[in-house]
Amino acid sequence: MELTKFGHACVRISDGDRRLAIDPGMFSEVAEALTDIDAVLITHEHPDHLDVDKLAAAAARNPDLRVWGPQSIVDQLAGNQALGERLTAVGPGQSFVAGGLQVRTYGGQHALIHSSIPVIANVGYLVGDAVYHPGDSYIVPNASVEALLVPVNAPWAKVAETVDFTISVRAPRAFQIHDGLLNDAGFGLYEGQLARVGQLYGVTRFQHLASGESVDL
Repeated sequence: MELTKFGHACVRISDGDRRLAIDPGMFSEVAEALTDIDAVLITHEHPDHLDVDKLAAAAARNPDLRVWGPQSIVDQLAGNQALGERLTAVGPGQSFVAGGLQVRTYGGQHALIHSSIPVIANVGYLVGDAVYHPGDSYIVPNASVEALLVPVNAPWAKVAETVDFTISVRAPRAFQIHDGLLNDAGFGLYEGQLARVGQLYGVTRFQHLASGESVDL
């Protein structure tokens, strides 16, 4: 299985001719991420995880493209001419096949940003037994995970909680997501903490992925 990063929170997961993309948002290289992709998973409705215009353009080019996401996304996109018939609503605790890959869902809610800001739906996806994408949440799946995608920077994120999340999942490997607002100094701070935790507990090996970079799992 191959994992490719496409900026911020967007990744593509491939296993031979089976493949899907997760969270093609406005800080990501969406057109490249969705090339030859028939299945797209969306964790939640925020535009850094869902670029509606670029997703609709990909759907217009590809009649086989299908999209899975929380009910709020289905409601939001139902009137879109290119996407309206391509949508499937999913919630936590479900299992389905997308792009030929087995997917399980976890969570249900976005992490709290502030008590004055309403909490929206968020679904985390475990693809195969390999890659877990939590979206904007710290929900720990009740399953073994080979590779964890760790949100490293966000308005709702706290370093201590990010570290605890990484420790709790106990995946052998971890890679950063939700990094679109970081500069080199920020990468050094956040990723340095994650790398030290992996060494301290001897559980998770953290590796930075540049945009467009792929790793075999």
